[in-house]
Amino acid sequence: MSSYKGHSIFAFLLSLMFFHSPLTIALTFIGANIPDFDHKFKKDHVYKMIILGLIVFISLYILKLPYYIGLIIVFLGVTFYFSEHRSFTHSIFGVLTLTSAVALILIWASQLVDAVTIIDNHYLLMAILIALLSFLFLNKKLLMIFLPLFFIALFVIPVMEISYIEIVLSLFLGLFSHIVLDSFTPAGIKIFAPLSSKKVYRNFGLSMIFLLIFVAIIYNIPILFQIFGNYILSS
Repeated sequence: MSSYKGHSIFAFLLSLMFFHSPLTIALTFIGANIPDFDHKFKKDHVYKMIILGLIVFISLYILKLPYYIGLIIVFLGVTFYFSEHRSFTHSIFGVLTLTSAVALILIWASQLVDAVTIIDNHYLLMAILIALLSFLFLNKKLLMIFLPLFFIALFVIPVMEISYIEIVLSLFLGLFSHIVLDSFTPAGIKIFAPLSSKKVYRNFGLSMIFLLIFVAIIYNIPILFQIFGNYILSS
């Protein structure tokens, strides 16, 4: 199984343990594919990301609109350009940095569109922004699977608003799932890069998976009690 498929499936399964909205599940899925932009074979995409950021920055600056979105996109591109593969972007500091940057892009973009348009459906607005974000971080093969399933889920599953905290948490889960899975590789990961070159391996990955499962159980206890009360006690 190719790397991006493994990371995508793992993140999707993890997202189902924590989230019930297509928006948060989609963000976890996208987040899992972000760290590998530090790979050399994706340099062309990094250049395009930097150029896109500059275009967004200049356009918003000319229109006298908040231009920070463009600067963040440029920052992401520069981060991937200077990061060695499985170094900073595959560390806990990298996960926190990338989570913050991508979350800010979504939050600021939603606020900008909300301010300059008459769209009052925040759920639909965020869905459109997430779809656009997928074009930035998913390859063509994943896009062909992701986009149809994403929009089908939007129509099938009842509308659930997404908070800024959920945006951050879902992106973090996706990014963190990536480094957890990469810790099972023979090369391991530099968990504290760039401050330390210390590597962690399989034992770290296993302990993190058990921790995530434990947290998911605690998080879902109210739902489990509700299901127990509705279907077990009433029968």
